[in-house]
Amino acid sequence: MTPPVTAAAPAPTRSRRPGAADGGGPRARLGRVFQHGGWFVAPFLLVYALFLVWPLVSGLWYSLNETNLAGINTEFIGLGNYREAFGDGEMWDALGNTLRFTAMITPLIVVTAFGLALLAHNIKRGKWFWRLAFFAPFLLPSAVLAELWRWLYEPDFGLLNNTLNHRVPWLLEGDWAMFSMVLATLWWTVGFSFLLYLAALQSIPNHLYEAAALDGAGPLKRMWHITVPMVRTITGLILVLQILASLQVFDQIFLINEGGPNNETRPVVQYIIQQGFTGYRIGYASAISYIVFLLIVVVTLARLWLVRNREENIR
Repeated sequence: MTPPVTAAAPAPTRSRRPGAADGGGPRARLGRVFQHGGWFVAPFLLVYALFLVWPLVSGLWYSLNETNLAGINTEFIGLGNYREAFGDGEMWDALGNTLRFTAMITPLIVVTAFGLALLAHNIKRGKWFWRLAFFAPFLLPSAVLAELWRWLYEPDFGLLNNTLNHRVPWLLEGDWAMFSMVLATLWWTVGFSFLLYLAALQSIPNHLYEAAALDGAGPLKRMWHITVPMVRTITGLILVLQILASLQVFDQIFLINEGGPNNETRPVVQYIIQQGFTGYRIGYASAISYIVFLLIVVVTLARLWLVRNREENIR
């Protein structure tokens, strides 16, 4: 005789409290974070908040106020500083100088660094010497760079004019002065991009070149169809880093020529410093800083968008 089948009694359910699934509330989770290395990163987080987050927040607040360097007689004016900045011709001139400098130096850095890396990678003798010679200027402080290039650009007894046997107004005319700033910056900073390209070249497998040579590809075809595609990621990285660094250019231009002649090479960072620490208008300087900051954010987001699109196309 078959025993009667009875429905199984439902298992008792327990009411779930917020945070019960992972074994505790926010306080318990915070405790586990510090048990698993949180104390090791706590000093960094403290310094990060003190020197990055707090200046960002306080700068945004200053940009909404008319305040001076001493912080007295502060008046909340909302977006007044931003409206003044958008109508300030000197601010646009300084921003234009910065963009012109960026447009000139960025392609020069990429092409020169790639050429120097190819030379240092393929040369047979004295590799260490060429690598040191190309990278060493990057280690110099900006004050040393400025003093060196001021002597080189000296119109009457400078090395460049004596070598050319012609009196070139390196720092005396606007277009020549901007070109002089670009030339000095190229010599000073190309070593960093050179190092990135050199590391990328050393990571390319040799069998790719050997197979291409067996197929009859010459040196130019091997470079165009193997080397250039293999360093494409590094090229994109160098482009973005150089654009971001150029948008913040200040010290070498100020130390060599103080943004002259007639402010024709004055970058926007120098204009911000002059407004904040010479004109004592901290609020107005903060507003211009945030305009430049937004420009840098746009460049960064554009870079991320391009990288994401390229990765999706590869898939």
